Amino acid sequence: MTSATYTVKGMTCGHCVSSVKEEVSEVAGVSSVEVDLASGLLTVESVSPIDAADIRSAVEEAGYELVTK
Repeated sequence: MTSATYTVKGMTCGHCVSSVKEEVSEVAGVSSVEVDLASGLLTVESVSPIDAADIRSAVEEAGYELVTK
């Protein structure tokens, strides 16, 4: 099991969290998604590592921005 954490910018409510979770859950290989509204943290678990570009695309599809470090 692999876990990766990202920061999402622009979420302001529970609906935002649901949108991000829904889109990221559809990325191939993702087994679980947790989103914390207060911190903006997105934690993605998968069997094998997932390309950050795929996660970024899913977050953008939901209407938000993945913060690059």
